[in-house]
Amino acid sequence: MTFITRFAPSPTGPLHLGHAFSALLAEGRAHARKGQFLLRIEDIDRARSKPEWERQIYDDLHWLGLHWDAAPLRQSDRQTSYDAALDTLWKRGLLYPCTCTRRDIADAASAPQEGAAPVTGPDGLVYPGTCRAHPRHGQRPHDAALRLDMAAALKTLQSPARLTFTETGTGSQGETGQIILLPDTLLHDVGDVVLARRDMGTSYHLSVVLDDAAQGITEVTRGADLFEATQIHVLLQRLLGIVTPSYHHHRLIRDTAGKRLAKRDDARALSKYRAEGCTPQDIRTMVGL
Repeated sequence: MTFITRFAPSPTGPLHLGHAFSALLAEGRAHARKGQFLLRIEDIDRARSKPEWERQIYDDLHWLGLHWDAAPLRQSDRQTSYDAALDTLWKRGLLYPCTCTRRDIADAASAPQEGAAPVTGPDGLVYPGTCRAHPRHGQRPHDAALRLDMAAALKTLQSPARLTFTETGTGSQGETGQIILLPDTLLHDVGDVVLARRDMGTSYHLSVVLDDAAQGITEVTRGADLFEATQIHVLLQRLLGIVTPSYHHHRLIRDTAGKRLAKRDDARALSKYRAEGCTPQDIRTMVGL
C-alpha cells in the first residue's frame, strides 16, 4: 500500500511556524516512505476564507521548497459529498436538528445538576441534549445545525468496544500504538457533536473524514491538539463504512510563553520571516527540523 499523507491548512489567515513544521514533517514522512504528500485547502468557513490567503498558502509552501503530488483538493468543491453522507446518517435516524446558540448551551451546562461540573469535550462544552427530542422524519432540514445522536450511533455498531486507531506520533499525552476508544467516553465526554453547521452545510469533523477518504490518506499528520477529536473521526468512519487511517499527532510549536501559535499571532507569520530575510533552512532550524 502506498503511504499517503497530507497538509490541510485553512485560508483564514497567514501560515505561521506551526504550519511550516506540520507541512515539512508531513512531506518528510511521505518521502522517507517513498509515498505521496498531498495538499488540501480546508475552506468550509466561507465567511473567513479569503482568496488572498489561499494564494499566500501556495506562495509560502513553494518558498519552503514543498511540492505536492496531485492537484490540491478544495473543500468548497465537495459539498455534494458532504450532503450525501448527511443524507445517509439522517435516513438512519442518527442526526437531529439543533437550534441552540452557544449561550443556550453554556446556560444549560451551568445549571445545577446534582452538583456535577460541566464537562468539556473536543468541541467545548458537551451538549446537554436540549434538542435531542426534535423530529427526525421527512427531508433533512437545512435551516438548523445537525447533531449526531451519540447514543443512537453507538447502538448501531456491532462491536462499539472495538473502536480503535493506530497512533504513530505523540498524541496528547505521549500515546503511541493501538489506541482503544471507550464508548462511555464518547457518550459522556464527547456527546452529540455538530456534523453540519447552518452557515456551512458541513463541519470540520464530517468534512475531514470524507476528504481523507477521498484523497486515499493512509496516515493523517496533524497537531497533538486534535488528538481528542480523533475518536469522533474514527466513529464516523465506522458509521460511514470508511477505512480508518493511522494518525500521527505531532508536537506543537509554541511561543516563548509556552502558548500554542495561532493565525492571529502575525508576529510569527512565515511572510514576516521571509520579509526579514530568513531562508527556508532558517525556518527548519526554528521548528527543530
